[in-house]
Amino acid sequence: MRWGDMRRSENIEDRTGEGGGRSPFGGGMRLSGGALIVVVILSLLFGVNPMQFLGMMEEGPIVGQQPMPGGAQPHTGAPDPKEDFVARTLGDTEDVWTARFQAMGGRYEPPKLVLNAHGTRSACGMVNAAVGPFYCPGDQKVYLDTAFFSQLSRRFGAPGDFAAAYVVAHEIGHHVQNQLGTMQKYDQAAARMNERERNALSVRLELQADCYAGVWGHYAAQRKLIDANDIEQGLRAAAAVGDDAIQQRTQGQVVPDAFTHGRSEQRARWFREGLASGDPRSCNTFAAKDL
Repeated sequence: MRWGDMRRSENIEDRTGEGGGRSPFGGGMRLSGGALIVVVILSLLFGVNPMQFLGMMEEGPIVGQQPMPGGAQPHTGAPDPKEDFVARTLGDTEDVWTARFQAMGGRYEPPKLVLNAHGTRSACGMVNAAVGPFYCPGDQKVYLDTAFFSQLSRRFGAPGDFAAAYVVAHEIGHHVQNQLGTMQKYDQAAARMNERERNALSVRLELQADCYAGVWGHYAAQRKLIDANDIEQGLRAAAAVGDDAIQQRTQGQVVPDAFTHGRSEQRARWFREGLASGDPRSCNTFAAKDL
């Protein structure tokens, strides 16, 4: 993956120097029902009890600089490689989605991406390693502890730059959903459903974010920023975090009614759909009869 050739985004908030909190939902903040659903769903992106992530942070924090007003960071000197990777991947998603929204007659407003090492507050509550990569629609920010990338490689068997880029692009896919009004419709519909129905609807939401991640990958491939090996890394990452694979690994059995993100085959399939088409309209998982 030629991520060094991607444009670096300035929409990075470096909070790695904050003290943060230890409890994934601590800090005295209360979540609304809709926000709690989103937090729980997204905390399950990698299918592990959030508390199991506590104490697993083996890497040191990213060395960052003090925030500038508005959250943008000064980028003087040699940046941390992980921070630079995230900033450049984010910048490329901005370029792709700005063009896609223009083609659809709209305007893309890029999200901020918050890097944190010890936890931080979001409009959806406390965010830390226990929550995992996370998009909060309340403040339209993506929260990421880059130490998670090593977990993606070691725990889930999905190494490689593009596997990590898939994680970022998936969360940006949720921002695209938020901008298009999909998340608001999801919250309204989910509030009227029982748990089984909400889970089924959540699968469609997550598979669409996978497809949107693939849309970005389509245009990265067109510009020869990724190759066939990178795409294979992304497909492996999508499959590695399928509900069936995670349930089998963590509890020894598969419970389809408890799926919230989709089977491995489904996640890889919808990621591949976006990669092949480059068209967000092909990602309408809510209308698909066969996921």
